[in-house]
Amino acid sequence: MKKTIAIIAGEPNSISSEIIFKSWINKKKYNHKPFFIIGSIKLLYLQMKKLKYKIKIKKINNNFQVKDLLTSQMPVYNVDYEQKKPFEKITSKSNKYIFQCFDVALSLSKNKKIIGFINCPVAKETLFKNKHQGITEYLSKKENKKNNGVMLIYNKSLSVSPLTTHISINEVKNKIKYNEIVKRTKTINYFYKKNFNKKPIIAILGLNPHNYYSKKEVKVKNIINKAVKKLNILNIKIEGPISPDSSFINYKKNKLDVIIGMYHDQVLTPFKALYNFSAINVTLGLKYIRISPDHGVGSNIIGKKMANCKSLIESIKFFNYIK
Repeated sequence: MKKTIAIIAGEPNSISSEIIFKSWINKKKYNHKPFFIIGSIKLLYLQMKKLKYKIKIKKINNNFQVKDLLTSQMPVYNVDYEQKKPFEKITSKSNKYIFQCFDVALSLSKNKKIIGFINCPVAKETLFKNKHQGITEYLSKKENKKNNGVMLIYNKSLSVSPLTTHISINEVKNKIKYNEIVKRTKTINYFYKKNFNKKPIIAILGLNPHNYYSKKEVKVKNIINKAVKKLNILNIKIEGPISPDSSFINYKKNKLDVIIGMYHDQVLTPFKALYNFSAINVTLGLKYIRISPDHGVGSNIIGKKMANCKSLIESIKFFNYIK
């Protein structure tokens, strides 16, 4: 069977439907594997009318074949969801619907109907009720592989991976573990070798600017240094630990492929400033590939036809590289 991918519609009251419509309309302009949408057909038509798009939808089910996706009609695996208006305020009302969409994608992946899926943006604060959890962590738990999912924010020029995600800065120091640094780096190294036939150069950042550590932070310093030493023994191309404040200035000079930071904003803030909509979020370490556009729900531009679909298109295109 020709490899196919699914796109989860994501938060119903967001820019997700708009970027889906734009990506479908422009699909002849980029190379991609056959794809379909998992979401509510009724809601998609409602939003289509609001956004003034005219796209015909083809309903599919578990028994779909590749030929069902090679059509001028947008294939949609329907998940029922009732909503009177095309866009409403984001609340927990949509949580059940979103999780049902994920369940469909996970089932199709388990049954080898798809090689992976893309989820459009969700409101993490509403979906996970402020538990500091993201989709990466959620999927890891669903696979009974807690902490196995590795977040890689990817661009072909440079990628980044935060060791800790969605937690307060005050919690970071206690979450830095030797085994986690080694395991994460090995997972990323394997992914690059398998899919790009490339042995990547990976930089490990220190926790503080200039790699300075107070007397109370010596334990963290030793953990990072020990992990770097171990990775060198494993013959992985490692740089570091390097000073965080200059890492994004010198990445071209040092020919870095990946930068692993100790916390979320340490690497995502400069990375997004560099690549914006050219970046995508890839989850590694699971039985399938999960990708999402590297941006949020766009609360301020919902229904205004202003959303940029480039990151979703880059997510779709990325599956061309998967082996």
